[in-house]
Amino acid sequence: MAGHSKWANTKHRKARVDAAKGKIFTKIAREITVAAREGGEDLDTNFRLRLVVQKAKVNNMPGDNIQRAIQKGVGGQEGSNYEQAVFEGYAAGGVAILLDVMTDNRNRTVAEIRHIFSRHNGSLGESGCVAWMFSRKGLLRVNKNDTELVEDDLMMAALEAGAEDVEFDDSDTYNITAEIEQFEAVKNHMQELGIPVASYEVTMLPSSSIEIADADMAASILRLMEALDDHDDVQNVYANFDIPEELMAGT
Repeated sequence: MAGHSKWANTKHRKARVDAAKGKIFTKIAREITVAAREGGEDLDTNFRLRLVVQKAKVNNMPGDNIQRAIQKGVGGQEGSNYEQAVFEGYAAGGVAILLDVMTDNRNRTVAEIRHIFSRHNGSLGESGCVAWMFSRKGLLRVNKNDTELVEDDLMMAALEAGAEDVEFDDSDTYNITAEIEQFEAVKNHMQELGIPVASYEVTMLPSSSIEIADADMAASILRLMEALDDHDDVQNVYANFDIPEELMAGT
């Protein structure tokens, strides 16, 4: 999980300024629209929409914005014809990069993403070149300060609920992974035990990671990750790097 969790933590440390909120809301709204278009507006039956709405609330997206995005999807309004795509490529050091993309102009997006890769010592690859290294999983985060349970007890509670694994990272966060089918059951069980779940999402986790010990290479990889994440059509960026905490902090 190294690439995913460390990248997520870096993004949190480098919190977006208020001016960037609009871009965050735009991306989430697009995802809500597509989820509603494909699965309907009922949160009880549309698992994907339920997750995206939770993501919107975590990011303090106004309720009116959420409802407008849902209605755009179910109503087939203009602007809801986004195509979903997965782009794959490599960063410096052979690090695998996987992108979730939503675009209304695939040719334009491909050209722009290829340019971003080339500017940061990476390359856009062919379909299937790195996707096999990643698996779709449910990921829940519990802040250590939000629970009185020690690590072993929390791990036991999660595993009993059907989780695959529990890791404790350097940001005082427990990362709990589960198969998609067990995802909600694990979340509900943790909440029933009075363990607050700080966030939860469906994500792509790498099966193995590449250790990066060179500071310049680490900086190049993180610049590429940030540039890709800033692109309007990129919803999520995943990678399999493992950069030591001291290099992460220095970038």
